[in-house]
Amino acid sequence: SGYDRIDRKEGILCIFSWGFPRKYRYIFLRFLMKDIQSIRIEVKEGIYARCVLYMEISGQGPVPLTRIDENLTPRKIEQKATELAYFLRVPIEVF
Repeated sequence: SGYDRIDRKEGILCIFSWGFPRKYRYIFLRFLMKDIQSIRIEVKEGIYARCVLYMEISGQGPVPLTRIDENLTPRKIEQKATELAYFLRVPIEVF
């Protein structure tokens, strides 16, 4: 569980996730919106096919936005990526 906060006026994006990486821990990330380079969709094919959504941050690398065990369809991932990229005004990359 957690939340995302986007403040366009100040140009800040915050991501908070409770229970990551363990039950009683959390992660809090804060980025400048101008540092967001793209929204990335990673598709793994094979027996255990999966799609993962990332946000590519300049100087930080990719930040996962979906859990690895979250089994979303490619259509759902594409929809989420499109909405987020449109809102943030960044391109979408597919790997």
